[in-house]
Amino acid sequence: MPYVLVSTQIRLETGPTLVGDEYSDPVIMTYLGARKTTMLGNNFSEYHVDTPPRLVLDKLEKIGFRVVTMTGVGQTLVWCLHREAE
Repeated sequence: MPYVLVSTQIRLETGPTLVGDEYSDPVIMTYLGARKTTMLGNNFSEYHVDTPPRLVLDKLEKIGFRVVTMTGVGQTLVWCLHREAE
């Protein structure tokens, strides 16, 4: 999977950090220490880590990901990362 979305709420910039959806690469999610959760009322799962986004971005850079873009959507910060397919 060459793309990863990372996001957090502005008021939670120290974590937790959303690092993937139910279709994310489980090897990458394990590397990040992410846990898969399903919020009450949702029919989909997400991966979360307790670490701040900066540390997540640092870890992803170590395995070849680069930030493509970053934006704020309401009270949410979102980073899109990409790495070349192997």
